[in-house]
Amino acid sequence: MATIMGLSACTLVKNFGIFRTPALRLKHTLPNLSYEYNALEPIISAEIMTLHHSKHHAAYVNNLNIAEGKLKDAINQDDIKATIALQPALKFNGGGHINHTLFWKMISPKGGGLPSGELLQLIKRDFGSFDDFKTEITTLSVNIQGSGWGWLGFNTKRKLLQLASTPNQDPLFPTTGLVPLLGIDVWEHAYYLQYKNVRADYVNAIFNVINWGYVAKRYEDIKLGA
Repeated sequence: MATIMGLSACTLVKNFGIFRTPALRLKHTLPNLSYEYNALEPIISAEIMTLHHSKHHAAYVNNLNIAEGKLKDAINQDDIKATIALQPALKFNGGGHINHTLFWKMISPKGGGLPSGELLQLIKRDFGSFDDFKTEITTLSVNIQGSGWGWLGFNTKRKLLQLASTPNQDPLFPTTGLVPLLGIDVWEHAYYLQYKNVRADYVNAIFNVINWGYVAKRYEDIKLGA
């Protein structure tokens, strides 16, 4: 049995957070949207939404399924080198699938405005005001070097809201320990066809479609489970 540092591939999978692939598993699928591709216009064009969902997100799903299939084979063969070599593809495509599945629910044609209730009070408590929060997350997202995400997350240990950025498609929770409430995709495929190289215009505009009802529901679910 091949090992590294005395650990088999199966042991690494069990103890070090490597993606598990059951012998019988359902493949990941592209989630349906609750709105049409043109529903977010003029904030996000139908062309961008079509490409973003049906091409980019679909590619993450397809490549994740391929990587998990290869992982299953590597584990069955106790091929520890192949198991480790697959981790970047699993992280990138798995993160892309997780992030976008959340993102489609975080935006809505009926979005925009201000959050309400306890969520708004938390934002005021932890950032001073909603305007201060908006400025901070906008600055964070605009200044991400290259591709990535700007996040509003909840710190379940400290019971407070925090901002964070993640590079590429790194998912928020495994990277920072924060539970994602709101994510802003600043990959160029999310805005370039419409906003060109002016990322700030896109980030400012996206607040007009933020689904604060969904963000609040995520917070309530987290609070109940904390």
